[in-house]
Amino acid sequence: MSDFDPDRSFGFNLYDAARLLRREFERRAKRHGVTRAQWVALTWIARQPGLRQSQLADVLEVTPSAVARLGDRMEGEGLVQRRADPDDRRAWQLHLTDKARDSLEMLRTIGRAVRDDALAGIAPKDQDVLLSSLMRIRDNLAAPR
Repeated sequence: MSDFDPDRSFGFNLYDAARLLRREFERRAKRHGVTRAQWVALTWIARQPGLRQSQLADVLEVTPSAVARLGDRMEGEGLVQRRADPDDRRAWQLHLTDKARDSLEMLRTIGRAVRDDALAGIAPKDQDVLLSSLMRIRDNLAAPR
């Protein structure tokens, strides 16, 4: 018999908390007609205007064809513009529209509400420690080996 206790497992709890955060965010954003995939894509494009579709596929960890379909939907909904990459005629750069910026602000409001619900009962100083710890974990795992 294993000594594994999921209630005391760092990895299991981190995964489960992230899963529940995503699920709650999706539930609230769905009321506004936005999917999690769109929200994540729009956030990355806002961070890096002109991001190539292939770069977006890399950060989303999906296939380029999946990003092309997502781009088609977002372009059809007026959320992004595709522009030819001046350095590579085969590549498309993604840019947000004003409609996307409005949607992102609404999604950030939803995100803040979900975060506040998730952190309820945790002292602000402990929230700071948690965030610092998560950032350290991310940096540790992202560092080249």
